Amino acid sequence: MKKVNSSCIIDDDPIFVYGTKRIMKQVGFCENIYVFENGLDAITALNKMTDEGRELPKLIFLDLNMPIMNGWDFLEDFLKIPNHNREDVTIYIISSSIDPRDIERVKTYTVVSDYILKPVTPKDLHNLLVDVA
Repeated sequence: MKKVNSSCIIDDDPIFVYGTKRIMKQVGFCENIYVFENGLDAITALNKMTDEGRELPKLIFLDLNMPIMNGWDFLEDFLKIPNHNREDVTIYIISSSIDPRDIERVKTYTVVSDYILKPVTPKDLHNLLVDVA
């Protein structure tokens, strides 16, 4: 099975991040994993990558509820990155919320591919690789 070059986890829960990184390594999901604890750190890093002409991560796993900058605010700022830099990026919302309002709001963002409930499983990652690889 193919794997992606790089992915990004934007989540403030260290246990979730640890477990997800471990599963990613177990299934050979990607070469590089970038981790950010909030949307501000992530958008700052992604803008820097763009400024330096580096490729953005192929997949972004985004939590909605975080301090400093939440997932909704991150999405708004992500849309401001020039399209040629973000067109190959796929965003998945990763949340423990089953609030139907969140799920409906996510659908209004064309950059978001899907909504996945925590925790992420090896099967989830395999399915994502089939979709994006």
